[in-house]
Amino acid sequence: MTVTYTARVANARFCGFSKLLLAWKGSIYKVLYKEFLAFFAMYTAISITYRFFLYDDQKRYFEKLAIYCNHYASLIPMSFVLGFYVTLVVNRWWSQYTSIPLPDRLMCILSGGLQGTDERGRLLRRTMMRYTSLSALLILRSVSTAVFKRFPTMDHVVEAGFMSREERKKFEGLHSPYNKYWIPCVWFTNLAAAARCEGRIKDDHTLKLLLEELNAFRGKCSMLFHYDMISVPLVYTQVVTLAVYSFFLVCLIGRQFLDPNQGYPGHDLDLYVPIFTLLQFFFYAGWLKVAEQLINPFGEDDDDFETNWLIDRNFQVSMMAVDEMYGDLPMMERDRYWNDSNPRPPYTAATLFVLRKPSFQGSTFDMAIPKEEMHFQPLEDIAENLEESGGHHPNMALFNRLLKVAPSPTGLMGGALRRTSAQLQRLRHSPSIDLCTSDDEDDESGKIGKGGSLPSGLGLETQSTVCSFREEKSARTPLLEIQFGAEQQERRGGHPAANEKKGVRAVEGMSVEEWQREERGKVGETQVPASLLPPPPQSSKETSTQSASAISFPSCHPSAFLFHPTAHSSLEHCSSQPAINQNRAVPAIPKPPFGGNKMSFLTVPSYDERQRFRSVSMGSELTGS
Repeated sequence: MTVTYTARVANARFCGFSKLLLAWKGSIYKVLYKEFLAFFAMYTAISITYRFFLYDDQKRYFEKLAIYCNHYASLIPMSFVLGFYVTLVVNRWWSQYTSIPLPDRLMCILSGGLQGTDERGRLLRRTMMRYTSLSALLILRSVSTAVFKRFPTMDHVVEAGFMSREERKKFEGLHSPYNKYWIPCVWFTNLAAAARCEGRIKDDHTLKLLLEELNAFRGKCSMLFHYDMISVPLVYTQVVTLAVYSFFLVCLIGRQFLDPNQGYPGHDLDLYVPIFTLLQFFFYAGWLKVAEQLINPFGEDDDDFETNWLIDRNFQVSMMAVDEMYGDLPMMERDRYWNDSNPRPPYTAATLFVLRKPSFQGSTFDMAIPKEEMHFQPLEDIAENLEESGGHHPNMALFNRLLKVAPSPTGLMGGALRRTSAQLQRLRHSPSIDLCTSDDEDDESGKIGKGGSLPSGLGLETQSTVCSFREEKSARTPLLEIQFGAEQQERRGGHPAANEKKGVRAVEGMSVEEWQREERGKVGETQVPASLLPPPPQSSKETSTQSASAISFPSCHPSAFLFHPTAHSSLEHCSSQPAINQNRAVPAIPKPPFGGNKMSFLTVPSYDERQRFRSVSMGSELTGS
């Protein structure tokens, strides 16, 4: 019977497992002592021969052989091979136990689903339950040596009461070259169908449930059969066995104590008895014995499964459940806590300590939070904080980390100016263009563009950048022309920086209408090559689907974005869309005067309030005053 010591190790205590070392039944001493004595006897015989029977030249040769064996014995991967093998065997051992068929679920369904207190009903229940026990007996008889010794022939099965003589004739009359453990299960299904026709099984759902449990029972019988047929691969077992035995055969010579007078390294001491070699043999050979004992748990070892006990238990319990206990109910009465809303079963003196423990409420139940952090915050303040920190979006920080450069003229020429679209012309000439909502107008402050996501042209090789502006009085201002390159300024005369300063002073003294008329008059003077910028598309929808065209920029002069100084305007967002390869000249616009220490390349400041500027392509946010 299986050695059970669970109660002896129920509580962890000082040297708790040490009490188990003296047990003999099922112990490693009982399994290994023969191999251990044989190994020690061979070691002693070799040692005596070396010390007393060999000549000096023979001793020198033996000593060299011992050093050689000891040096190369460590090349055998003992721990690696044994560890995997024992793990495989232990997992397989437990899986075989869980595959043993048990009738408990089936007997409960049969007792409640097959009705009838007459002899016919009782006969049906008992016969069907006996068929399940017969099927389990036939499969266990096929895989377990202990069960086969108990029921060596079918006559013993009939005599034990699991099968009648008529059933044996039917069983043997069905000729099949395979194991016929499944035949009683088919008999069970036929009786279940007959009971359904007779009305003893009330509905098809109960019949379906009964047959499903029978199939699960039969499936476990099939798993036992396959575990018995499919063993651990023989080559694996042979490799492990050869590794262990060859290692210790080499140790018989390599672990000998040599003459200390010869001065061999590591042989300064002569102890006669190899204590650590014997311990190593005990551990490794014992590990192999564990796998040898568990690889087939249906034998007759001390720790093998008690299959005969399982047969007796299952047969007796199942018959009692479907016969004696059918319809046998105790009288119902009120329980002791009928009027108690908080029932508390009593405790003995040995278990009173349980009442002193507080009930577990959760891992965060005792968590302390400062009082100043426990107050709810108004939603208006939360929205303002989100608006103030809206530029520090994690996506923007991710863009900066990926690009690893700050916005610069060269960076814009190399990266930002390539991610542009034809919406430049669409915003200039279409007053009904769909502009992105700013943080002040829309609650969805985290969205960009119409679709609530980043522009579709972001990261693509596009050729124009679109910036939309909004006056604080909700008046839409069209985007003014942009001058690309410093060569346009040089044609009008003077250095680009000087021209810029002049344009700033001139703009300060004129209105918006005068400034626009003056700039329209300069269109004929400042003509950009026909291949630089495309004209506005015919419709706003066509620009998003057409391919991008290349725009050439001077490589020796920095480019500049110059905007009209529209009062109280804020930069909403810059999006990128594919551009159309058409020709159109764009006049140069002087840069308005404004202050500020840090300005992005795409910025339109106001004069009386601090603004926030974003460069979507670079993921940065700068503030100008």
